[in-house]
Amino acid sequence: MADEELTFKQMCARFDVTPRTLRYYEYIELLAPRKDGRARFYGPRESARMKLILRGRRFGFSLEEIRQWLLLYGQKGTKEQYQVFVDLANRQLGELQKQRAELDQTIGELTDLRDKTAESLKG
Repeated sequence: MADEELTFKQMCARFDVTPRTLRYYEYIELLAPRKDGRARFYGPRESARMKLILRGRRFGFSLEEIRQWLLLYGQKGTKEQYQVFVDLANRQLGELQKQRAELDQTIGELTDLRDKTAESLKG
Protein backbone atom coordinates (compact mmCIF):
# COMPACT_ATOMS: atom_id res chain seq x y z
CA MET A 1 0.00 0.00 0.00
CA ALA A 2 2.92 2.39 0.67
CA ASP A 3 3.79 2.27 -3.07
CA GLU A 4 0.20 2.97 -4.11
CA GLU A 5 -0.33 5.81 -6.54
CA LEU A 6 -3.03 8.42 -6.08
CA THR A 7 -5.06 9.97 -8.85
CA PHE A 8 -5.38 13.74 -9.16
CA LYS A 9 -8.75 13.68 -7.42
CA GLN A 10 -7.47 11.40 -4.63
CA MET A 11 -4.46 13.65 -4.09
CA CYS A 12 -6.72 16.71 -3.71
CA ALA A 13 -8.93 14.84 -1.24
CA ARG A 14 -6.06 13.35 0.78
CA PHE A 15 -4.38 16.72 1.31
CA ASP A 16 -7.54 18.85 1.29
CA VAL A 17 -6.33 21.12 -1.50
CA THR A 18 -8.14 22.48 -4.51
CA PRO A 19 -7.40 21.22 -8.02
CA ARG A 20 -6.11 24.70 -8.81
CA THR A 21 -3.59 24.49 -5.94
CA LEU A 22 -2.38 21.07 -7.01
CA ARG A 23 -1.97 22.20 -10.63
CA TYR A 24 -0.10 25.30 -9.46
CA TYR A 25 2.32 23.22 -7.37
CA GLU A 26 3.02 21.18 -10.50
CA TYR A 27 3.42 24.33 -12.62
CA ILE A 28 6.07 25.75 -10.27
CA GLU A 29 7.75 22.33 -10.16
CA LEU A 30 7.12 21.48 -6.53
CA LEU A 31 5.46 18.26 -7.66
CA ALA A 32 6.13 16.08 -10.68
CA PRO A 33 3.46 13.38 -11.02
CA ARG A 34 3.70 10.51 -13.45
CA LYS A 35 1.53 11.29 -16.46
CA ASP A 36 -0.38 8.84 -18.61
CA GLY A 37 -2.07 10.88 -21.31
CA ARG A 38 -4.06 13.52 -19.44
CA ALA A 39 -4.16 11.49 -16.22
CA ARG A 40 -1.74 12.21 -13.39
CA PHE A 41 -0.57 9.73 -10.78
CA TYR A 42 1.14 10.64 -7.53
CA GLY A 43 3.44 8.13 -5.87
CA PRO A 44 4.93 8.05 -2.37
CA ARG A 45 7.60 10.65 -3.31
CA GLU A 46 4.99 13.17 -4.39
CA SER A 47 2.88 12.49 -1.29
CA ALA A 48 5.90 13.07 0.93
CA ARG A 49 6.73 16.28 -0.92
CA MET A 50 3.14 17.46 -0.56
CA LYS A 51 3.32 16.91 3.21
CA LEU A 52 6.48 19.01 3.33
CA ILE A 53 4.96 21.73 1.16
CA LEU A 54 1.85 22.03 3.31
CA ARG A 55 3.87 21.97 6.52
CA GLY A 56 6.18 24.66 5.15
CA ARG A 57 3.22 26.83 4.17
CA ARG A 58 1.68 26.42 7.62
CA PHE A 59 4.97 27.55 9.17
CA GLY A 60 4.94 30.64 6.94
CA PHE A 61 7.62 29.76 4.39
CA SER A 62 7.18 31.08 0.86
CA LEU A 63 6.64 28.63 -1.99
CA GLU A 64 9.97 29.71 -3.47
CA GLU A 65 11.76 28.94 -0.19
CA ILE A 66 10.09 25.52 -0.11
CA ARG A 67 11.00 24.88 -3.76
CA GLN A 68 14.64 25.81 -3.20
CA TRP A 69 14.77 23.69 -0.05
CA LEU A 70 13.32 20.65 -1.85
CA LEU A 71 15.79 21.13 -4.73
CA LEU A 72 18.71 20.97 -2.29
CA TYR A 73 17.95 17.36 -1.41
CA GLY A 74 18.55 16.21 -4.97
CA GLN A 75 21.55 18.47 -5.52
CA LYS A 76 23.50 18.40 -2.26
CA GLY A 77 21.92 15.78 -0.04
CA THR A 78 20.33 15.63 3.35
CA LYS A 79 22.95 17.40 5.48
CA GLU A 80 22.93 20.57 3.36
CA GLN A 81 19.13 20.48 3.23
CA TYR A 82 18.94 20.19 7.02
CA GLN A 83 21.29 23.14 7.50
CA VAL A 84 19.24 25.33 5.19
CA PHE A 85 16.09 24.26 7.03
CA VAL A 86 17.61 25.21 10.40
CA ASP A 87 18.52 28.64 9.02
CA LEU A 88 15.04 29.15 7.55
CA ALA A 89 13.39 27.93 10.74
CA ASN A 90 15.46 30.30 12.89
CA ARG A 91 14.48 33.24 10.70
CA GLN A 92 10.82 32.24 10.65
CA LEU A 93 10.71 31.67 14.42
CA GLY A 94 11.94 35.22 14.89
CA GLU A 95 9.17 36.52 12.63
CA LEU A 96 6.52 34.49 14.42
CA GLN A 97 7.72 35.68 17.83
CA LYS A 98 7.55 39.27 16.60
CA GLN A 99 4.02 38.71 15.32
CA ARG A 100 3.05 37.09 18.63
CA ALA A 101 4.33 40.10 20.59
CA GLU A 102 2.37 42.46 18.33
CA LEU A 103 -0.73 40.31 18.66
CA ASP A 104 -0.39 40.14 22.47
CA GLN A 105 -0.14 43.94 22.57
CA THR A 106 -3.21 44.34 20.36
CA ILE A 107 -5.19 41.85 22.46
CA GLY A 108 -4.22 43.74 25.60
CA GLU A 109 -5.29 47.08 24.14
CA LEU A 110 -8.60 45.72 22.89
CA THR A 111 -9.28 44.03 26.23
CA ASP A 112 -8.61 47.29 28.10
CA LEU A 113 -10.87 49.27 25.77
CA ARG A 114 -13.63 46.68 26.05
CA ASP A 115 -13.40 46.66 29.86
CA LYS A 116 -13.50 50.48 30.06
CA THR A 117 -16.47 50.57 27.69
CA ALA A 118 -18.30 47.91 29.68
CA GLU A 119 -17.62 49.90 32.88
CA SER A 120 -19.08 53.04 31.34
CA LEU A 121 -22.25 51.11 30.48
CA LYS A 122 -22.71 50.20 34.16
CA GLY A 123 -22.49 53.81 35.31
